[in-house]
Amino acid sequence: MRIVAFTTHPIQYQIPWFQKLSRISNVELRVYFALLPGAEEQGQGFGIPFSWDIPLLDGYSWELLPRINQIPFITHFRGTRVSGLKAALRTYKPDAALILGWHSAFMLQALVACIQLGIPRIVRGDSNNLQPRPKWKQLIHRVLLSGFNAFLAVGKANRDFYLGNGVKERRIFFAPHFVDNERLQRQLTQAPPRNELRHRWGFSNKDCCFLYVGKLEPKKRVMDFLTSLQLARQRNPNVRGLVVGSGALKAQAEDYVLHQGLPVTFAGFLNQTKITEAYAAADCLVLPSDFGETWGLVINEAMACGLPAIVSDRVGSGPDLIEDGVTGYVSRFADTGVLAERMLFVAANSNERTTMGKNARARIERYSVDQAVLGTVQALAYVTQMSG
Repeated sequence: MRIVAFTTHPIQYQIPWFQKLSRISNVELRVYFALLPGAEEQGQGFGIPFSWDIPLLDGYSWELLPRINQIPFITHFRGTRVSGLKAALRTYKPDAALILGWHSAFMLQALVACIQLGIPRIVRGDSNNLQPRPKWKQLIHRVLLSGFNAFLAVGKANRDFYLGNGVKERRIFFAPHFVDNERLQRQLTQAPPRNELRHRWGFSNKDCCFLYVGKLEPKKRVMDFLTSLQLARQRNPNVRGLVVGSGALKAQAEDYVLHQGLPVTFAGFLNQTKITEAYAAADCLVLPSDFGETWGLVINEAMACGLPAIVSDRVGSGPDLIEDGVTGYVSRFADTGVLAERMLFVAANSNERTTMGKNARARIERYSVDQAVLGTVQALAYVTQMSG
C-alpha cells in the first residue's frame, strides 16, 4: 500500500510516527514537506535561532516540494504554498493520503489535489471542542471536514470536535498525540544526578520546584505561572520556579521575577537532548495556557519523565492526561489564586506528589507512537476498503 503524508516541515514529534509506519511490511510511505527551515526560520517564536539536535530526516522517504514564495511559514498562512504537488501525486500514485491539519495553505492544497485525483484522505489535526466558536466558523469547519474520508483523533476533546461537526463515529480512529517516551526515559537515566541538576539551577532538596516549559508567548501565560508562584511562596518559602524556554515575553518575565524577588531560574531554550534534565530536576510541571494550547506536548514529556502536571482548563490534553489528584490537577484558566492553591498542595504533600508522578508515567504509556501507528493502520484499512 502506497501512502503519502503532508506536513509543513519536519516536526520532531511526528518523526517516530513516520519511521514506524515506514517499517510496516505492506506500507510504502512518502512524506511531502513544503520547506526545510534553517535555524533562523525554525527559531521564529522561540526568540533565538536553533536547529533540533535529533535526526529529523532519517528512517523514512521524503520529498521537498518547491515553495511558490519565501514568506516565513510560521507567521503567514500562505508561506507554505508549493508548486508541483499534483504532478508528484500523479507520479507516485498513492492509495491514501495523510493530511496533518488544515492550518496552512500547503495542507489545503494537498486536500484539494487529493480530492481532484480521487485519493482517499485521512486527517490528523488537533482542534478541539473546548473553545466556543461562532456559527460561521462552525459552518466552515463542517464544510472543510466533509472533504476527508477518515479522522485520526489525537485525544478526547479532538474526537468530540469531530463528532460535534457531524463526523460519524465509525470514521474516527484513535491516533493520540505522543512524544518519544522511550527516548525521553532513556535520556532520563543518562542525565546527571538530580541533586547536581537542582544545585546547578539553585534549588535544594527541601525545595519544591515547579517547572514551566514552552515559548514565552501570550497564549502560554507565563505571567500567570509567575504570579501564582509568588502567591504560593507567601505561604511556603520552599516553593521555587524553573522556566525553560525563550520568546517575546522573556524580558517582562525576568523583570517581574527581579522586582518581586522570586526564586525563579531562567534556563533558556533547551534542545531535545537536554530538556530531560529540567524534568529530572523539577517536581511538577505547570501549564496555564489559553485555548491556543490545543494539546500541550510538554505534558506528555513531563509525564514520561515521571512528573505530575497542573494545567488550565483550556489546555487540550487535559481531558486525556490530567485526572485531579491522580496525575495532577486542572485549574481554572487565569485564576492565579486557585493555581497557587494547587501548587501549595503539591508542595506540602511529597508522598502524594510522588504517587501522582508514577501514575502520570503509567497514564502516558497509552499515548505512544505504537498507538498512533495502530490507529493510522485502522484508518488506512477503512478508507482503502471504502474506495475499493
